[in-house]
Amino acid sequence: MVSLASALGLLLIVGVHTFFAAVATRFFRLRLETQWGAAIYSLFLIPVALVASTLILSGALGLGGDLGSREMVLTVVIVLPLALGYTIDVFWMPHPDEVELPETTEN
Repeated sequence: MVSLASALGLLLIVGVHTFFAAVATRFFRLRLETQWGAAIYSLFLIPVALVASTLILSGALGLGGDLGSREMVLTVVIVLPLALGYTIDVFWMPHPDEVELPETTEN
C-alpha cells in the first residue's frame, strides 16, 4: 500500500518535471532558429535533465515511492512530464510572435 507521503512526493516530482519541461521547451523554441533544432534539443537534453533531477529528488531527498520497475519510473517521471510540458508549451501558450511587448523607454 502506498503512503500519502510517497504519493505526494511522486506528484511533486511529476509537477516539477512538467514545469521544467514546459519552460525548457519554450526556451529552445524561442532561442533556436530552426524547428528541427528545438525538437532535437527538447527530445535529447530535457530527458537528461529530468533523469538527473529524478536521481536527486528520489534518491538523495527520498521523495516518491516504489513504482515497481524501471519502465514505470521512466514512463511516469520522465515521459509523462516531457509530453505534458511540450503539450502545454505548444498548444496552450501563445505563439511568441503573437505576444505584444510593452514599449521600453530609455532614461
